Amino acid sequence: MIALEKLTDEEFERHALGELSKALGPYGMARFLSTYRTGTGDYTRDRHKWLDGVTMEEILKESQSRA
Repeated sequence: MIALEKLTDEEFERHALGELSKALGPYGMARFLSTYRTGTGDYTRDRHKWLDGVTMEEILKESQSRA
């Protein structure tokens, strides 16, 4: 078994796609990727809703409280 926590994000993605390909076959993998990577909504508009009025100090305080 591969130590997933030691893989870089790129290595992890490559490994995961290989496993998907084995499990689902080429058609299943293509179908999964087409549904998985299709997004909806307007991220830029939503980001403004979430972050307008938030200060850098608040962001830093929140990030430090999660560490």
